Amino acid sequence: MTIALRQSARVNCEAATLWSHTLVTRLIAAFAFWLAVAVLGSLAVSGPVLAQVTAQVTAQQQSYMQEWESTALRAEQSIESRRASSAAFEQLRKELTSFRQDFQVEKSKNKQRIQTLTNQIAALGAAPADGATEPEDIATLRNQLTAQLNQLKVPRVIAEAAFSRADGLISEVDSIIRERRTKHLLQRGPSPLNPELWPDALAALSWAGRTLWFETKSQIGSDTTVEKIWDGFPEILLLVLLGGFLLLRGRPWARAMGDHLRGLGARGTGVWTFIVSLLQVALPLLGILLLTTSLEVAGILGVRGTLMLEHLPGWALILFAFHWLGDQLFKAPGEVSLVPFAVVRRGEARLMIDLWAVILVLQDVLYELYQLEKTSVDTQSVLSFPLIVAAALVFYRLNTLGVAQGRPVQAGLAPGAADKSERDPEQETRISIGANRLFDVVRRGAFFLGFAAPVLAAVGYVNAAEALIYPAILTLLLLAVLFVVQRFAGDLYGFVSGQGEAARDSLVLVAVGFTLSLIALPLLSLIWGARVADMTELWSTFLAGFQIGDTQISPVAFLSFVVVFAFGYGVTRVVQSTLRTSLLPKTNIDPGGQNAIVSGLGYVGIFLAALVAISMAGLDLSSLAIVAGALSVGIGFGLQTIVSNFVSGIILLIERPISKGDWIEVGGLMGYVRDISVRSTRIETFDRSDVIVPNSDLITGTVTNYTRGNTVGRVIVPVGVAYGTDPRRVEAILNEIAQSHPMVLLKPAPSVIFQGFGADSLDFEIRAILRDVNWVLSVKSDLNYEIAARFAAEEIEIPFAQRDLWIRNPEALVAERTKDAVADQAATSAVSEATTDLTQPDLGDLQGGEEDGVADSDR
Repeated sequence: MTIALRQSARVNCEAATLWSHTLVTRLIAAFAFWLAVAVLGSLAVSGPVLAQVTAQVTAQQQSYMQEWESTALRAEQSIESRRASSAAFEQLRKELTSFRQDFQVEKSKNKQRIQTLTNQIAALGAAPADGATEPEDIATLRNQLTAQLNQLKVPRVIAEAAFSRADGLISEVDSIIRERRTKHLLQRGPSPLNPELWPDALAALSWAGRTLWFETKSQIGSDTTVEKIWDGFPEILLLVLLGGFLLLRGRPWARAMGDHLRGLGARGTGVWTFIVSLLQVALPLLGILLLTTSLEVAGILGVRGTLMLEHLPGWALILFAFHWLGDQLFKAPGEVSLVPFAVVRRGEARLMIDLWAVILVLQDVLYELYQLEKTSVDTQSVLSFPLIVAAALVFYRLNTLGVAQGRPVQAGLAPGAADKSERDPEQETRISIGANRLFDVVRRGAFFLGFAAPVLAAVGYVNAAEALIYPAILTLLLLAVLFVVQRFAGDLYGFVSGQGEAARDSLVLVAVGFTLSLIALPLLSLIWGARVADMTELWSTFLAGFQIGDTQISPVAFLSFVVVFAFGYGVTRVVQSTLRTSLLPKTNIDPGGQNAIVSGLGYVGIFLAALVAISMAGLDLSSLAIVAGALSVGIGFGLQTIVSNFVSGIILLIERPISKGDWIEVGGLMGYVRDISVRSTRIETFDRSDVIVPNSDLITGTVTNYTRGNTVGRVIVPVGVAYGTDPRRVEAILNEIAQSHPMVLLKPAPSVIFQGFGADSLDFEIRAILRDVNWVLSVKSDLNYEIAARFAAEEIEIPFAQRDLWIRNPEALVAERTKDAVADQAATSAVSEATTDLTQPDLGDLQGGEEDGVADSDR
């Protein structure tokens, strides 16, 4: 395994150990707590037994504090001397972290009880001044409460002091480890280009190989090994046969299974392909594990061989995983590739990925040989340099392939072939366009690291070169794994939802990508050299949150608030829905009142849910007074309009001057009230457009409600008839028309009003009360149609405006017209004479122009 992978494994081990230690500590603490509760709560427990239990608990606490003091002193001495190894400092840090967690828990104990005692003491009033006395009962009670408060505060004070001490020691240990790692990376050794170092390096490598070979050869020839092989021959034979079959036939078997699954139907093809590709890795890897087990059972390897054999499954996993990743990134011809490479370049790109796997395995083999043979720094530099150069060359080749893939025509192919066979723009662009920019940035960064690492190694900074190039490789591969998993998530979602390939463009895939990015952040940190301790420290800081006054805001408290509030909000919506659909329709409450009840219940439910969520999260509402004061200032200046609308909405829901479904007119707008919210009211006009009206306009402005209380309303239809028509006859006809309409009420009866004498007509009006004023336009139209038909049948004229123009002195207009005609004729004659003069040029002028062209041109 590489350095980064080995660090990751060690990190997981340390995290598991720390978690198990913490879990055991918590289980012991929980067991002790419930044991104490059971003892104290039982009426059968006698006084001596209780005293004995208390003494045992006190002895445990004293033993724990003594252990902590010993650990703290040892840590301070190690920090002061700086002689301990980095591994010893890591172990010491784990112990300090365990103590710090226990102290963190102890700090938060009895918080509510301390607050209760503090409130009780405050309720007694201020303590008397010097020389003053207070009643004996109050003084006794004050002393008892103060003693209880001090008794509860002492453990917290001790825990806070110990917590601060442990936190400081952990910070100092981290600083020492970081300094050592930085010094190791920046340490300059001999240049691997020095030819004087090459013979020793080759000799050391040859010695390690020959030692491993002779050790294995001697082990095979021993009688003990032969006897062991014969004793376990059936088991060894079975393991070898199964392992060889899986190693040789695992991939073809997986492909055959994939062909069978794809033959069942086209749906979910991407999912089955991905599963089959995983089987192509898992089956050969299982064969390697079986063969490794057979070698361990046979015992034919020596000590060095056995130690190297332990890493063989990991090396096989690297080789198979990298090959699988190359197949996923650069698909075969006819398939859509995840990374936008031309078809003719994909095979070479997959080969580069396989070379990276070989380089990482060889680097890890060398590292294990360094540990076994205690190789010198000079030899390590010489042997590591070729692998660094090889990895850099792979970086360079992948970079050139990435640049070449952007060309429209590849070498050796005609333009038409490049367009058709190399890529399918419609599919490949749709899948890869989101990753193109990221791929380009990572490619350029990798190219820079691939160039810088060999240069650093050549001048002697081999550790820094390895710390750059190998994490860069793992970073690229981790990014590729994220792309592959995201695409599989899209295929899986498309398979489950039935959307197929269209699911790759859904928001679910974006959410999956964001989640994978968050998961990749700690992995990237570990790849680039972060310690598990650093990650756990950040996580502890994140969980601890931050302090506002006496309130601790932590992610756990925030999550508790969100969960409780979401539950309360859901319950409120369920109750609202039940009232709206089941209970309120069975009552006699009008629709506006029902809407007011449902809306008011919603606001109350949300407020109570927020209040309960804040309490359950452990937030002190009294500490929010400063925030509330600041918000009041902000409301007074910038949020006054919103608050005004909010208050107006509450008034509308309580007073209900308008209700849902009312026909109103406000600010020149007329329509039906469709919804009343806490900030605004939605009105649907007659042209079916929604108008959002602020609630303050409905409270402070003039509102006409046509349907408030009932739907009875009046319609007015104006009518004009020509002068000379009998008014009584017109009145009778209009009365008959109004009374015959089904929407017109007969009680009160409609009336016809003779309005007066207009400029062009005799003006009448029909005034009638309708059963439903919402039909006023339809009724008015019907009445107008009927009036037109009846007036035509009765030969009653409906006049229209006419105007006659009378001229008093037409003779004056005729004389003026004659004078204008004579003037126009004279003007025309003058214009004709002037035109004639211009069309006959003077000969003298022409001759002068020939002699003096400049003067003629100027003229």
